[in-house]
Amino acid sequence: MKKSSYISKEIVKKIKQITIQTRRLLRGTMAGDSRSALKGTGFEFDQIREYQFGDDVRFIDWKASSRHDNLLVKQYIEERCRTILLAVDVSASGVLGSGESLKRDIFAQVASVLALVATSGKDRVGLILFTDTIEKYIPPSRGSQHANTIMRVLYTYQPTGKKTDLGAVLKKIAQYKQKDAVSFIISDFIDSSIDSKLLSHVAQRHELYAVRCIDERESSLGNFGFIPIEDSETGEISLLDTRKKNNPINAYLKERIDLQTRLFKQKGVQLLDLPNNHTFIADLIRFFRRRMRY
Repeated sequence: MKKSSYISKEIVKKIKQITIQTRRLLRGTMAGDSRSALKGTGFEFDQIREYQFGDDVRFIDWKASSRHDNLLVKQYIEERCRTILLAVDVSASGVLGSGESLKRDIFAQVASVLALVATSGKDRVGLILFTDTIEKYIPPSRGSQHANTIMRVLYTYQPTGKKTDLGAVLKKIAQYKQKDAVSFIISDFIDSSIDSKLLSHVAQRHELYAVRCIDERESSLGNFGFIPIEDSETGEISLLDTRKKNNPINAYLKERIDLQTRLFKQKGVQLLDLPNNHTFIADLIRFFRRRMRY
């Protein structure tokens, strides 16, 4: 399938709404945008302020001090630029959605918000789109234009694969050499073959977050009688009986989620669950800032 570069008016509107909402929530709340003020040396000029006891006299601004009849010093800031890798699942299971939005739309929103918050903190952001292979890779970079490019790709890319293989994206992340890289895997994690050794290896090398978004019907099915179901990743069709009071399907779904949760905890992967039936941007920003120390 060809990769579309066309940006519809609807997608442009979505990107604009997410950008405005995210920036509104961030405005006036970012504490230093991941940079620390220094009393001496630094990389970037920040401001002129009043002299405080202990300040390096070499940074006294004598001209400004004479104009204001007060002792003033130049303050600098040190940038601590990190690298944020956003790995987004674009497999066929993302087309499911019993609420207002499809899972793939939630994935795109999550990645967009993270890209915008990281950009506001002067961090470098990269994007990995994956199915059972790496579909697309955008190397980490900085700036609002780069964040906008990431959002456009998130909303327009048409994947060639349908299945999910977390091993593919974990191997890609493991290849990244920068030690302070922080990786977010955004997925429903419907993959029964998670390589626990590879997961552990990546979690030891990088700060790794799993942002899990599953539809409510993927954790519990109601009584709908016999229903035909199609595996969105394999195309297989089967008949499912949901009439039983203690539906074994619900037990299986719960067990799969619980096992996955325990695996992430054991391997040092920090987990954030996001349902796809409510507005979550504010919660996501708070989580990101708290964990990333923005």
